[in-house]
Amino acid sequence: MINIFIQLLMLMDNDYLLPYACLTAIFPPKIEFKDGGQCMRSVLCFGDSNTHGQVPGGSPLERFGWAERWPGVLQEKLGPDWRVIEEGLSGRTTIRDDPVEGEFKNGRRYLTPCMQSHAPLDLIIIMLGTNDLKRRFSQPASEVAMGIGCLVYDIKELCPGPQGKVPEILIIAPPPMHDDLKEWNAIFDGAPEKSRALALQFEIMADSLEVHFFDAATIGECDPADGFHMSAAANLALGNALAQEIEAIGWAGAQ
Repeated sequence: MINIFIQLLMLMDNDYLLPYACLTAIFPPKIEFKDGGQCMRSVLCFGDSNTHGQVPGGSPLERFGWAERWPGVLQEKLGPDWRVIEEGLSGRTTIRDDPVEGEFKNGRRYLTPCMQSHAPLDLIIIMLGTNDLKRRFSQPASEVAMGIGCLVYDIKELCPGPQGKVPEILIIAPPPMHDDLKEWNAIFDGAPEKSRALALQFEIMADSLEVHFFDAATIGECDPADGFHMSAAANLALGNALAQEIEAIGWAGAQ
């Protein structure tokens, strides 16, 4: 029943996906090569301020350096055979237009052109869900997981992987929020409790859609400075852990 609902929800406003999928089947994206002619794999890290690297307690313009942010750590660990693409936006939701910050914060609106811009992609990592828990959206964890499912559906419909195939997909559940969110308490009223249910709901969705899953709470927590952004130490731990997860996927033709 859940799968049927997801399919109906996902088909809304996505008529452009089928033509693009057909085109990529006929004219598959070219594979990138690094110096020396060896194939270079690429991973898209699609997320919110915790992918952007926002400093806990700071503004969206205050971010950790590239080497401190988890995509940068991931790049260092994976090495020159991989190209890590960082696409983090403060306030980004899964599929919801933000009536305060603007519809461009809707992750679904940007994901498709983003994938088309960076294709071919071997792996797409999605770490979203925190902003969907804002009071103005009034969404339970299960509905946030539905939003993640919509993004996975869009990826599978677009087929932005090498040779026009579906890339590997990894869903990350963000670390749960602290109960004290400082000046953000009103905006995220009721969110801390919901955030503790995201991992289970995301894992259920990942299993249903047959994609990879990782729970960021297993390697770190949010910084108490604001209660919902990751510290530099948590970024480091996440980047290291994801490198191991990626290497364990078992890539065809891996060197």
